[in-house]
Amino acid sequence: MKTEPKIGFIGGGNMAEALIKGLVAAHRQINLLVCEPLDSRRETLASRYPLQFCADSSELARECGIIFLAVKPQLAASVLDQLGPAIGEEKLLISVMAGISTAFMEQHFSHPVCIVRAMPNTPALVGEGVTAICAGAHAQPDNMETAESLLTAVGPVFRVHEAQMDSVTGLSGSGPAYVFTLIEALADGGVQEGLPRDTALSLAVQTVLGAAALVKESREHPAVLRDRVCSPGGTTIRGIKALEEHGFRNAVMEAVHQSARRSRELGGK
Repeated sequence: MKTEPKIGFIGGGNMAEALIKGLVAAHRQINLLVCEPLDSRRETLASRYPLQFCADSSELARECGIIFLAVKPQLAASVLDQLGPAIGEEKLLISVMAGISTAFMEQHFSHPVCIVRAMPNTPALVGEGVTAICAGAHAQPDNMETAESLLTAVGPVFRVHEAQMDSVTGLSGSGPAYVFTLIEALADGGVQEGLPRDTALSLAVQTVLGAAALVKESREHPAVLRDRVCSPGGTTIRGIKALEEHGFRNAVMEAVHQSARRSRELGGK
């Protein structure tokens, strides 16, 4: 990849770092500029990646052709107002702010701005993320291709309609936290049954990893794979019965719903 245009990140939190790590690994000559107000966070990022820093988001926007907006959604309006005229029509904004629509971002500029909205997730830190993207009103096909090319550095990218982005947030954006909770619960169950803590956790992690890989590689429906494990009168069907009795499926579906609902709230919908 060419070293130009320079790519900027407004915000240097966990999601920004995940993307930075993937970009640096995929493109050794990439030119990255970060605007992050916290000294401790800048020091951490500087110790891990070849970055340049600036204190002002407008300065970053003037220097970079591609700008990732990676701040908390509650800060969206103030950050967008600060950018103002520094964002010309030739710039590309890629927003990873949960819940913030492209229309909301576009109204903060007096001229057309190319915006791509993205929702990655934290497994991007280990190159196993997944991202959904959608185009703003002024984004061109080449803008979508650029965003997709950059974001594939941390995992697969799917194009969706913007109306589906809150649902993506509830499922894959927040989904890793649900899986972490499942892994913890599996390990706790193992400890309850007498396994050492480290052994139980290792077994739980590999079980989730292996099950996900099997779904991905076999391309069979999860229900089909589950039924193959459930021998008549066996141990697994007894466990499945317990999950159903305690509302496991409904709890997961409700988690996705509540996360998507919160995403809509953050976007004022």
